[in-house]
Amino acid sequence: MQKETARKGEVHRRTKETDIRLNLNLDGQGQASIDCGVAFMDHMLTLFTVHGRLDLQVLGKGDVEVDGHHTVEDLGICLGQALKQSLGDFSSIRRYGHSVIPMDEALARVTVDICNRPFLYYDVAVADQKVGSFDTALAKEFLRALALHAGLTLHVELLHGDNAHHILEAVFKGLGRALGQACAIDPNLRGPLSSKGVL
Repeated sequence: MQKETARKGEVHRRTKETDIRLNLNLDGQGQASIDCGVAFMDHMLTLFTVHGRLDLQVLGKGDVEVDGHHTVEDLGICLGQALKQSLGDFSSIRRYGHSVIPMDEALARVTVDICNRPFLYYDVAVADQKVGSFDTALAKEFLRALALHAGLTLHVELLHGDNAHHILEAVFKGLGRALGQACAIDPNLRGPLSSKGVL
């Protein structure tokens, strides 16, 4: 009988601009404990966690008196590193995930390939530059850092939508759901899902 190993990642990133501790459990129940110093990202990461059926704990602070950029980007770095840690050699994962999520008038599509080839395609036009105090352009910075440090090919597209909060909520729910699918174990698969034998 094959021994099951915990699929967890833990990252502590400390710079002159941020201090972030992040713990990820891929085989969780959708439990989130997020306090990163950027309230809108707390909300988005909670949605990501619940809809991905992961467990995620984040405690962070950053130079938000400047703006949220450094904190949000470093959150993407930390989550990407923790995801890569937790996946190990990518054995037995389904690898691909796809989700189309509605949030009222907004509809977002997220497609992911856990392939160790970082790439982000982001086609999400948000008319409003701010949701509260959050700069909506930072969503792309977060996703770019996540894709780079986790080794994801990630396509994020807005099919339609007007309200900036609804749009980003659909994106983060879709991200969680797509990653949850891609990280799921296929019991019939041995090793990585690749004709090359490695990812």
